[in-house]
Amino acid sequence: MIRTVRTILLGSMLLGGAQAAPRVGQHDGFTRLVFNLPTVTTASSKVTGQSVTVTLGAALSAEQGPLSAPGVTAYAVAGRTVTVTLAKGHGSAKVSVLPAASGQSARLVIDVPSSVAAAAVPVRPPAAATPSPVVRPASTSVVRPRIVLDPGHGGVDPGAVSRWVKEEDVTLDVALRTRAELLTHGVDVVLTRSRDEHLSADKKRDLAARSGMANNGVVSAFVSIHVNSASPSAQGIETYYFGQPLAGGNRSLAVLENGGGSVGLELTRQASGTAQKELGDILAQAKIAFSRQLAQKVQARLIAATGAVNRGVQTDAFYVIKNPTTPAILVELGFGSSPVEGPKLASAAYREVLAQALARAILDFLNTK
Repeated sequence: MIRTVRTILLGSMLLGGAQAAPRVGQHDGFTRLVFNLPTVTTASSKVTGQSVTVTLGAALSAEQGPLSAPGVTAYAVAGRTVTVTLAKGHGSAKVSVLPAASGQSARLVIDVPSSVAAAAVPVRPPAAATPSPVVRPASTSVVRPRIVLDPGHGGVDPGAVSRWVKEEDVTLDVALRTRAELLTHGVDVVLTRSRDEHLSADKKRDLAARSGMANNGVVSAFVSIHVNSASPSAQGIETYYFGQPLAGGNRSLAVLENGGGSVGLELTRQASGTAQKELGDILAQAKIAFSRQLAQKVQARLIAATGAVNRGVQTDAFYVIKNPTTPAILVELGFGSSPVEGPKLASAAYREVLAQALARAILDFLNTK
């Protein structure tokens, strides 16, 4: 557990009510600089010599000054650039962006090892600095954002089947269309499957393999795409992020998407246990905050584009969005079992509407035009 020893508040306010000077905290093994941001934004970083340079997607007011803390000696803010001068012998840093939460604005977080010995190895991500959906790895150039799209089911598991559609077909088609749109905006896209196939005949391994594609450190978000099924009267779109089901929630959906039957029940039980443990985990809560933001943007865009019944943003214990270390959501595009929505989901034109809305929501989340 990280133990805060001291926090020093420096200086003035920046544009949009944010603060140009950093808050400086000394922790066990590292020094943390926190710059308030007017909004969650892109951030590319590089370490050259004894300085860390972060290029933001939003401009801040100019300010500079000395720093008196282990590993750092000065900072400078100029428009979209934040530079931190490192102490002699230091040459590494961890850069993250955190969303607005609990009364705090969005924040740029820079963690620098507090000893020269520690600076010789990469900084481990601290609990409060989970990778943001827009953070770029340290490099000399900006890295294109990358998204993992997961067309649910496939291969031995067709998912929900109705007289109008098979879930595996709809999810793949929408994912391919969404990928095509995102690529035109400079976003890299990884598909967990690009044809009618499974990653493993064992459902747990299949879901773990899908979610594992979002854990390589440069993925901005993981979006699992599904089609709902219930009584013929059920309609609407709903989007989930990982957590305990809301009060009165329908646990059967998580069981079905987790494989159904005894397998689905067991994976849902395991995922529910994780959700309970994460209630007190700062790192997990930061990921959940980002996932909630992504889910809200996706839900809003899909409802606006389709006029479908708005079933809202919810939490539940879906196994496939349990493990990614990046923001992760699961979206149910409608009910294939509905005589209203089933024929729509079978339509290429309607799938294109869904894909365009989904892509636009992801671009909103990435602050990308």
